[in-house]
Amino acid sequence: MNGYLNESNFTMVEEGFTPRDLLENLLVGPCPSSEQQAFFVADLGDIVRKHLRFLKALPRVKPYFPVKCNSSGGVLRLLAELGAGFACANKTEIAAVQSIGVPADKIFYSSPCKQIAHIKYAASRGVRLMAFDNEVELGKVARSHPQARMLLGIAADSSPSAHPSMMFGATLKSCRRLLEAAKEQAVEVVGISFHLGSCSLEPQGFAQAVAEAQLAFDMGAELGYRMHLLDIGGGFPGTEDARAQFEEIAAVINSALDTYFPEGCGVEIIARPGRYYVTSAFTLAASITAKEEIPMEQPGSDGEESGSKKSLVYHLSDGIYGAFSCVLFDSPCPKPLLHKKPCPDHLLCSSLRGPPGLPEDRIADGVELPELQDGDWLIFQDMGAYSIAVPSLLGGCPQPQVTYAMSRLAWEAVQLCQGKPLPAEDDHESACTPLSCGWEMVESLCVPPVFAPAGII
Repeated sequence: MNGYLNESNFTMVEEGFTPRDLLENLLVGPCPSSEQQAFFVADLGDIVRKHLRFLKALPRVKPYFPVKCNSSGGVLRLLAELGAGFACANKTEIAAVQSIGVPADKIFYSSPCKQIAHIKYAASRGVRLMAFDNEVELGKVARSHPQARMLLGIAADSSPSAHPSMMFGATLKSCRRLLEAAKEQAVEVVGISFHLGSCSLEPQGFAQAVAEAQLAFDMGAELGYRMHLLDIGGGFPGTEDARAQFEEIAAVINSALDTYFPEGCGVEIIARPGRYYVTSAFTLAASITAKEEIPMEQPGSDGEESGSKKSLVYHLSDGIYGAFSCVLFDSPCPKPLLHKKPCPDHLLCSSLRGPPGLPEDRIADGVELPELQDGDWLIFQDMGAYSIAVPSLLGGCPQPQVTYAMSRLAWEAVQLCQGKPLPAEDDHESACTPLSCGWEMVESLCVPPVFAPAGII
């Protein structure tokens, strides 16, 4: 193995033992309310399965995982072991991936808005691949990191309702001016980048963006640039209930690449799948720390006393400034599951809030739940995206603990990705096969060895 991840970093689960089983084991026994902190259980095997699926569906595309989506140590180590690159938004994220041994040539400083101090830090750490979409950003890089290799970000948004102030990327009309400015400042532009995002994604949005990227490549060629890298960004669904399935999106991307950047044209393709990799791998357990009853007024009661119905507000052991920060990234809170089966079937209109004292910490409203008590646990699935972030440079709240699990066969799939021989036959008799750890793809894996991102610069 490459040495990023080893068996001491996760629990090797037994046959038929799912992450939910592991979570239930962690909840066994009484626990004082002061110790009922929220925690995650992460199925690393699910990420292995997603990686193999990505390589199979998009064989020409090399994944760079956006660290801001999930910076937990197990995720970063596993993806580094699988050979993925990393897209970092600031120097803290660069430091996080380099602290586990990721080399600079596997890091893309992808933020279109960078502080000068962070640009200088990237330069000092050997990180050269960066993005820009305006002249101000170009000038900062030209002065602070002359050795940078730049991708020009173009605007590509598949949701017509997006507000212009929330969009990044240069328009095609402004691309020539920006490329000329880069030429004047001796900044090397090596390719084009776009990012569709995950909201209301339509597969054809990728085809249109790839076509526009090819036009930007032509502009660069006219100015003497030899561009050889295309970044198609992110926007891949993380769950199976998405409106557009991953394979459907991949088919559109492959068709567009064959049309505008055919194999052998000398252009390398990368992407930044974030939600895709981690959403379904993480399950969160959060306890109820306080409860409020709110009477509901009954218009035209006809004998029924006003206030006889009530709604409940539950305060949880974590909130939107912690594990539920995904709510701030336009992700609805997953429907909670009950740890204990309730006795009554009567459901009440309930609201979920973070710890008491922060009225703006609203997790979800209008949730139908039975009446619960302080100390009860709620389970939230599909919580891997934008729920764990690199701690702020100014400090922040403690992150929920993460317990990682993976099957023996998923672990062997990681070795297969690197072209390593599988263990001896005797070891297979004790192999673990949980239901969601990617083992079904091990025998049919037919992808080449993991890429070497050094070739992009």
